[in-house]
Amino acid sequence: MAQLRLQHSEFEARDTVVVVVGPEDAAAFARYWQENRLPFVGLPDPRHTVLKLYGQQIKLFKLGRMPAQVLVDKAGVARFVHYGHDMTDIPSPEEIIGLLDALGRKGATVDSG
Repeated sequence: MAQLRLQHSEFEARDTVVVVVGPEDAAAFARYWQENRLPFVGLPDPRHTVLKLYGQQIKLFKLGRMPAQVLVDKAGVARFVHYGHDMTDIPSPEEIIGLLDALGRKGATVDSG
């Protein structure tokens, strides 16, 4: 999340809101957001309601939730989805910014490869 904080102005310049959804409860989320002064939206999801809607997986052998990144446009359409295989399989903020730029030019879905 430190990288997202550093690149936050780049997302804002592209009229993009970053929302981090996590399995913690509201109190733990609020504490973390305050301690780290994060400039984007944090959504606690202890019942995994939102995370399930977007297909985020839990793998017991890998000790928990696998990372997922979803770009949703203003109409509510998912334009890019990346499901990570482990906690190191996460697109960088620069990659996501590149995808936003490509979507802005094409107005189309970008393939996650």
